[in-house]
Amino acid sequence: MPVKVNLDELLYQRRMTLTELAERVDITIANLSILKTGKAKAVRFSTLEAICRALECQPGDLLEYEQGEGE
Repeated sequence: MPVKVNLDELLYQRRMTLTELAERVDITIANLSILKTGKAKAVRFSTLEAICRALECQPGDLLEYEQGEGE
């Protein structure tokens, strides 16, 4: 997948658990796990905004584009 989600790294840096983030963002742990593992097909801007607010980061800190071979 060319878009990498850096949620694990941000949670580690902020010393925050997935459960704590889920409570702050008001989203289920299951949905955050799907995002964290890179299996999400889409993310709402409102969800992205809430995650960025809770983690005090920018969208570019959370999402990263990785160009694959042959692209």
